[in-house]
Amino acid sequence: MLPIGTILFPIIAGTAVSAISLDTRTRRILYTAVMLITDLLGLCTVFFGKTVTLFSFADNIHAKFSVDPLGRYYMILVMLLYTCILFYSFEYMKIEEREHIFFAFYFACLGALLSVALAGNPVTLYLCFEMATLTSMPLVLHEMSREAISAALKYLFYSIAGALLGLLAIFVVCWYAADADSFVQGGFLDPARIAGNEKLLLAVVFAGILGFGTKAGMYPMHGWLPTAHPIAPAPASALLSGIIAKAGIIAIVRLVFFSVGPDLIRGTWVQYAWMSIAMLTIFMGSMMAFKEKVTKKRLAYSTVSQISYISLGLSLLSMEGFLGAMLHLGAHAVSKGCLFLCAGVFIYKLGSHRVSELRGIGKQMPIVMWCFTIASLSLVGIPPLGGFISKWYIALAAVGDGMGVFSILPPVILLISALLTAGYLLPVTVDAFFPGKGDGESEKKRAEKAESREPSALMTVPLIVLVCAALAVGLFGARIADLLGTALAGLF
Repeated sequence: MLPIGTILFPIIAGTAVSAISLDTRTRRILYTAVMLITDLLGLCTVFFGKTVTLFSFADNIHAKFSVDPLGRYYMILVMLLYTCILFYSFEYMKIEEREHIFFAFYFACLGALLSVALAGNPVTLYLCFEMATLTSMPLVLHEMSREAISAALKYLFYSIAGALLGLLAIFVVCWYAADADSFVQGGFLDPARIAGNEKLLLAVVFAGILGFGTKAGMYPMHGWLPTAHPIAPAPASALLSGIIAKAGIIAIVRLVFFSVGPDLIRGTWVQYAWMSIAMLTIFMGSMMAFKEKVTKKRLAYSTVSQISYISLGLSLLSMEGFLGAMLHLGAHAVSKGCLFLCAGVFIYKLGSHRVSELRGIGKQMPIVMWCFTIASLSLVGIPPLGGFISKWYIALAAVGDGMGVFSILPPVILLISALLTAGYLLPVTVDAFFPGKGDGESEKKRAEKAESREPSALMTVPLIVLVCAALAVGLFGARIADLLGTALAGLF
């Protein structure tokens, strides 16, 4: 029952602490205890967790949770980001109201994401995926303003509509399964049953990719991201971009590689359409980020682009592409989480929401700006950071696939996107550290800009941890890829 305890503990304990009338200091101590105990339970599940079946939905379909290499990898990322963002939130939420409500849904969403990681079959995955949507929506809604309500509803409608397409795919795939009660590396379809029904299966699998891809910001279903991020508190934005949107990626992986099997769609119109949409999303997201002037909205469009690197790697349907996608899942989670937390510092300390307002802040908060810079370099793909090795794997996988123009386009798109990413992130760093003298700027104003406004350790330490994680993905990426490749050799 270890997986069930890992899922339920943060939901129950986090809600209980939020519901009890306590002073702020005591409540935060208890939140910390809840997070650390959840981390401990999660690590025990990673190393010692077994399959657990709760109840039956129908014949041969159960509510089942199990531990496999993909789930372990996603769980570790979830716990890393949640732990860092919790301590950051203790400081940031001082400028927000209803802190206890925020943390209640914070921990509820944590449990939901852990359930996504541990879901043992397609039906269980769908239910957990929807729970992740319902528990994360209040994080967007938190301010309760007209804009927040509109953004939360947009996020909810997009996510539920996408999940329904995913549910359609799950229904059909389970119908043609030999045994749909457990995920199987390479798929669980019954060859005898699918004979003559390949076209139907291809259509519903493509619908499932689009549906679950909505959560991951796949173009043109990306609209919720740039709407939700600017209005949500910075910790919620970091979670949405860093790890919650990745639930859509996990669902796609489970559908394509653990249910249908890559052989069914390799070389078909589904693969080429999937690759085309991923490349279009990479390019469009980068272009929109390049033009955007609001800091958090620019980072949101960047997420649209960067998560589709993962989708592109998966669409290659090869082990090299899959490993590149998994490495980028980790590199993007920690790098973009760090960038959104930096944006939160700019709001918390300076009240700055726009990129143009960040000129000269390198002297005020050098630690924050150096973290922003290193995380940006990771997304651009500069070695030895994580974003480089993940893109390297994806580019090599595309070139080696022998698919004609579809072997050439991915590296070209990756290169163009890298240049655009450098164009919308690195000028922020340059202007922050080398602002020059503004026209007519007084000595007093320049002195104020030079005054240190570095935030407390509650904010800076999580940034440093996430930057170190981005570096670790780069330095140990080959080792991570080897471990995943060995554990998931049955996918191909």
